[in-house]
Amino acid sequence: MILVNVFAIVAATLYFFNKVTAYAFLGSSFLWFSLMISFWYVLPNIIYRKSSTFKDQLRVSLEPQHMFIENDRGSRTWPWKAFSTMMESPYFFHLYFDSRSFFIIPKDAFEKNQISEVRKFLKEKIILKSDNQNANQKKLFK
Repeated sequence: MILVNVFAIVAATLYFFNKVTAYAFLGSSFLWFSLMISFWYVLPNIIYRKSSTFKDQLRVSLEPQHMFIENDRGSRTWPWKAFSTMMESPYFFHLYFDSRSFFIIPKDAFEKNQISEVRKFLKEKIILKSDNQNANQKKLFK
C-alpha cells in the first residue's frame, strides 16, 4: 500500500514538471484509485465474508481482574496484565499483547451507550498500566 502511494506521488510530481502527459497521469490516477478501493473495501469484504470468525456474535465482559469473551462455540479469559497497549479505531478496540499480536473487540459487542464507559475502562486497565511500565523502565536505565 505504501508503494502504491509512492507511485501516486511520483506520478503527480512527474506530471507537475511536464515529464509525462496528462493521459499518462490520468491512467496512473485511475490505477491508484482502483488499488486503493480494492485495499480499503473489496479485499476486506471478501476476507470478512469468507471467515466465520467475523460472523460470530460476541459477548464481552470486562471485569476488574480480567476480560471474558464468549460466543456460541466457546469462551476465553485474559488477565489485564496480558495486554500491553490499547488502540481504538472507528469500529473496533484493538488490545495488543505485544507489538505483533493483538485481539480485536468489535464495538458492536457493546450497547451504543456503553462505548464511552468501555473506552474509559480499557484506558484505565491497559494504557495506565503501560505508562507505569514505561516509567519503571526509564528508572531502570538511568
